[in-house]
Amino acid sequence: MRYIYLAIIFCSTFLQAQNPYPQDYFQSPLDITLVLSGTFAELRSNHFHSGLDIKTQGRQGLKVYASAEGYVSRIKISHYGYGKALYITHPNGYVTVYAHLQKFAPKIEECIKQKQYENESYEIEIFPNPDELKIETQELIAFSGNTGGSGGPHLHFEIRDKQERPINPMLFGFDIKDTRAPMVLRAFAYPIDGDAHIDSSNEMKELKVNKKANGDYSTEKIVASGRIGFGVVSYDRQDFASNKNGLWNIQSFFNGNKSIEIDFKRFSFDETKHLNRLIDYAFWKKNTSRIQKLFIQPNNPLSMYKYANDNGYVIIEDSTASVYKVRLMDYKGNESWLTIPITGKKVDTIEPKKIKATEHFIFADQAITLEQDHISVNFPKNTFYDDFFMDFSVNSDTLKLHNNTVPAQKYFYINFDVSKYDPKDRNKLYIASVSDWGKLYYANTRKKGDVLTCRTKNLGTYTLAMDLDDPTISAMNFQDGKWLSKYRYLKLKIDDETTGVNNYRATINGKWILMEYDYKKNTLVYDFNDNIISDTKNILKVIVTDNVGNSSTFEATFYRK
Repeated sequence: MRYIYLAIIFCSTFLQAQNPYPQDYFQSPLDITLVLSGTFAELRSNHFHSGLDIKTQGRQGLKVYASAEGYVSRIKISHYGYGKALYITHPNGYVTVYAHLQKFAPKIEECIKQKQYENESYEIEIFPNPDELKIETQELIAFSGNTGGSGGPHLHFEIRDKQERPINPMLFGFDIKDTRAPMVLRAFAYPIDGDAHIDSSNEMKELKVNKKANGDYSTEKIVASGRIGFGVVSYDRQDFASNKNGLWNIQSFFNGNKSIEIDFKRFSFDETKHLNRLIDYAFWKKNTSRIQKLFIQPNNPLSMYKYANDNGYVIIEDSTASVYKVRLMDYKGNESWLTIPITGKKVDTIEPKKIKATEHFIFADQAITLEQDHISVNFPKNTFYDDFFMDFSVNSDTLKLHNNTVPAQKYFYINFDVSKYDPKDRNKLYIASVSDWGKLYYANTRKKGDVLTCRTKNLGTYTLAMDLDDPTISAMNFQDGKWLSKYRYLKLKIDDETTGVNNYRATINGKWILMEYDYKKNTLVYDFNDNIISDTKNILKVIVTDNVGNSSTFEATFYRK
């Protein structure tokens, strides 16, 4: 009996050592069953997802509670990104984050609105003192919403450590029902060196994936030789949601020996952009499907690689039979296996990889400026991960800058000299990116003298365009000259189809009012409960300016008592 007792103590101690995070400290931020639409470290556009996206039953306004005691250390409100976000610092050093909120609890709402009115700005960021907004465990702090870059009502919830690194909240004891094993949708093999091949070709090859009766997966046998890397397209799903979510852990094995292990437990915001080194970026841009590469290429600083033998590559020898296996796991321990049988056979003739040579070759570790006519592009050192041939050409006011299949890890600068334009037209010019179907999208353009510059990480086609159109403003729920005594909200529709809304300003009787801008709905909303209005007759004035400086003014009179 004594030995059993010691074994239990040993196992308990071992598990605690495996998971050093407190299990009962943080409570659920919602009082409903937790169902996820997004998991931690899920693969998103240019970043890893930094928390859990908790479904709110398709509704806004659910009560959001503090997961533990602490103090509000940061409040940030922005049109984009996290929208309305709240940060609570806890005595144990962790920080919880609650984002895409509809509004804050009354004492927090009062504090932030005071600051907004002082600054005359909807977008604001403040850092309250530790004694200013103290919070108890399970205290009401906000209501769930859909603000910022949210694609639908939900609560984005994070836990960060003292270094502001996000950690998977599941490690802290949150229980999400999940009995479903990860899925393998596609598999790929990559010949790495020039003399390597897969089925006599030096090109990447997609492998046909079959699901077996036991739920695992296998591919067709490949004939290969040389240094090879593999990649998979895979997802996980929880029991009560159909969303394609991210994994917890991926391992690969070559002939029974571990080749690589990727652990999605924690990352830093400094490295999140390097997701584009984990995935096959070119394939993603062409096919909107993210292949997770099970090998580590040069200039990959991600910390998620827990183990890598020869950077995850395998060497296929001639006249051999080998097996490559991939183990995919979710947080609950559900797992799937993918088996790839390999016959090693060296061939004399290999179909080479197609590489288009151009007159411009980019060395990733060197800064370079490309220039033609009135257009130049400045690439700082280490803008790109790899060396490559770049397409660069100028035709009139249009720049062809390769294509968008090469990822950049740094911003580069595109410059247009517009001195040839009539001075009265220059202020209406902007730089636009051109989609594959010819649509123009405003690129964040800055002007210095006669030069327009945009900062971007995206290769592709850019051109000069002109915006001569003023923004549009219209009333949504009221008419000029009407009584609005029973109204709670004043709503306007604003839009600018060419370069987009840059800023707006609203006043009533000359006093600035807080109007919330929802770019997804193109609406401005004022809440009469702000108690700014005391007069019977009121004159509303709204000025909206677009990104090249065109502006429109809307005025209306209403009455209220």
